[in-house]
Amino acid sequence: MSIDPRIALQSLVTAFEEHLAAAAARRGEKDPVVESAYLAIADAFEVYEEVLYDAYGEVTPLEIYEDDEDDGDYDGVDEVDEVLDDEPEAAEDQDNGNPLGRSANR
Repeated sequence: MSIDPRIALQSLVTAFEEHLAAAAARRGEKDPVVESAYLAIADAFEVYEEVLYDAYGEVTPLEIYEDDEDDGDYDGVDEVDEVLDDEPEAAEDQDNGNPLGRSANR
């Protein structure tokens, strides 16, 4: 059974909209509605990525990162700086000089 990529994309957009609404109505730091909407985005994205690849042999430049709840000393600013420092070199290596990025044929 194959899902039309347009349907999967619409489901992903809906998940983003529901997450935005949940975040706007958040009732505390660990609001279960926000957490559920967050997970719904990840699930919808995985479906979209899979059907996009199945239909067209293409992927997005996005990844789902797992939450490390054991990492109590998270300092997002430092980690973002590290990623940004490493990013230009990694992008040059991956796109083979193509200004539009990598091809789906990897």
